[in-house]
Amino acid sequence: MELQGPFKKIIHVDMDAFYASVEQLDFPELRGKPLAVGGSEKRGVVSAASYEARKFGVKSAMSGVLAKQKCPTLIFVKPRFDRYKEISTKIREIFYDYTDLVEPLSLDEAYLDVTENKKGNPSASLLAQEIRDRIWEELELRASAGISINKFLAKVASDINKPNGQKTIHPSEVLPFLESLPVNKFYGIGKVTAAKMHNLGIFSGLDLKKKTLPELTRLFGKSGNHYYHIVRGIQHSEVKPDRIRKSIAAERTFSENISSEIYMLERLEIIAVELEKRMKKSKTKGKTVTLKIKYGDFSQQTRSKTLSQFIDAKADFMPIIKELLYQDALKDSVRLLGISFSNLDTEKRSPVWVQLRFDF
Repeated sequence: MELQGPFKKIIHVDMDAFYASVEQLDFPELRGKPLAVGGSEKRGVVSAASYEARKFGVKSAMSGVLAKQKCPTLIFVKPRFDRYKEISTKIREIFYDYTDLVEPLSLDEAYLDVTENKKGNPSASLLAQEIRDRIWEELELRASAGISINKFLAKVASDINKPNGQKTIHPSEVLPFLESLPVNKFYGIGKVTAAKMHNLGIFSGLDLKKKTLPELTRLFGKSGNHYYHIVRGIQHSEVKPDRIRKSIAAERTFSENISSEIYMLERLEIIAVELEKRMKKSKTKGKTVTLKIKYGDFSQQTRSKTLSQFIDAKADFMPIIKELLYQDALKDSVRLLGISFSNLDTEKRSPVWVQLRFDF
């Protein structure tokens, strides 16, 4: 069985160790050294790690304490999100020289639909190479890319030859590639789902393909429909230049764990001010308010309340946050608090990057 065209030409560009690479670009003394952005030797969480640090097993979302244990020579630097956003904007300007169909996923990655492109070049692989070359020549940063017929395959492909490489999955290669791919390498299948699949004897795309749609739906709910089609190379998701914002949030990690609810309310007041600014700036209101709590042992809890009307003012949602905080007893001291709005009031959104604040 072969896939039926016509096929789109999708590129997924993923910057290599973006935050860490920007720090090494701006501060030459950090080049070639194991580097962690965010976190600290005693507190916080690693936002990004240089490839020199990754060789020791340091990775994003790891505690600073564990990262230092794995790499005693690790250097911690404070994140500079304004600088990362500035560089990200320049990268995006390069993308727009090739197509207007650019869908940012974050500051350091994006999808590009180059089926019809401004260069008139029919080769998506050559375009990806040219884009990566320009990023290096103009910004001195490395990028990897994946090229294929849909977003899912392009995303998977971009990880294959990292760092500073690219991979093209041609239409004729799609089905054999997916059949041989381990299920834990499928984008969107996390550790828990992969473990469940392994317990069911599903280790590769070929194993997954043997399951019927009713079987997969019974085993994995709505996701079963996605798995059934994706393993057959079928995905119709368009590259969307204007992504829909589903939530707006603000959060803060503390330099020391706090256990007093009075102190927590003081911190939440500050977070609420920042969230109100973001809501006003985006001219957005929401109905569902969520309190995020991360404990000292890194376990996480959320408490939510949905209202009958849309709100955006701190004076309106802070009493709800207080109610959610006191809703149940806290199980431990707290290292992070956050507030978010979802169930928003408008369909037209622009990309949003929620930046985690770190205290050092």
